[in-house]
Amino acid sequence: MPPQPYANPPPKVDARPPACHRAGSGFPFAPAPGHDLKDRMSDLLETIRRTLVPIHKEGYPFILIGIVLTVIGGYFAQFLGWIFLILTLWVCYFFRDPERVTPVGDGLVVSPADGRVNLIATVLPPPELDLPQEPMLRVSVFMNVFDCHVNRVPMTGKIGQIHYTPGLFLNAELDKASDDNERNGLVLETTHAGAPLRIGVVQIAGLVARRIVGWVHAGDTLNVGERFGLIRFGSRVDVYLPVGTRVLVGLGQKAVAGETVLADLAGGPERAFRRI
Repeated sequence: MPPQPYANPPPKVDARPPACHRAGSGFPFAPAPGHDLKDRMSDLLETIRRTLVPIHKEGYPFILIGIVLTVIGGYFAQFLGWIFLILTLWVCYFFRDPERVTPVGDGLVVSPADGRVNLIATVLPPPELDLPQEPMLRVSVFMNVFDCHVNRVPMTGKIGQIHYTPGLFLNAELDKASDDNERNGLVLETTHAGAPLRIGVVQIAGLVARRIVGWVHAGDTLNVGERFGLIRFGSRVDVYLPVGTRVLVGLGQKAVAGETVLADLAGGPERAFRRI
């Protein structure tokens, strides 16, 4: 019996690419499957690169000690290995040294430390800084053990002098820590509105901190936001500014070193804050 014709012929299949991807259509051609995979891998690697920030070299010895303890502890008891591994990862996190985007402008004072603004007061500057013994505005940023501890210069200027003062290791959140604790003070010689200006920056060791590290010297000229030191394991940084400087942060506010603007020497409108 001869084949019977289809009652409903099958639809015709257009083997050409979609109209939006044809030459002359004005649309881009569809990417090859491999190209799309490369883009996704590139995005993933970029995300990892931004997440895994560099570790400051000051942390290398502590990380090495942590790795050794992890191996030895894990050899004798698995739970010890896990404990030391967690501590090693925390040390890596503590010594992180991320890049920062620093605002630049005449009179702007950026935070020298990551942490919480815990004190704003008008006080006399530490005598060892050799600043005029008249009231100055002090803004303090407290760093806990989970904050980044790399410190940055609050303004562009020259390091006029550096003075280390031995002392106690009280809780750095206390007001008296500025006078009693071990500290390292810098006088920054800068300018504002064309006039010379000297401000103070003091690194203060805390309850857990036992080491203030600095890698600048008197006479060095640094740009705002550049790294000048580090305090190991919980501490505080005080900035001494002229009275009348407009404070742009509130008590309890989180500050980011090299990015958060603490104050404006030029004044400006007053800011109000509230907890939410």
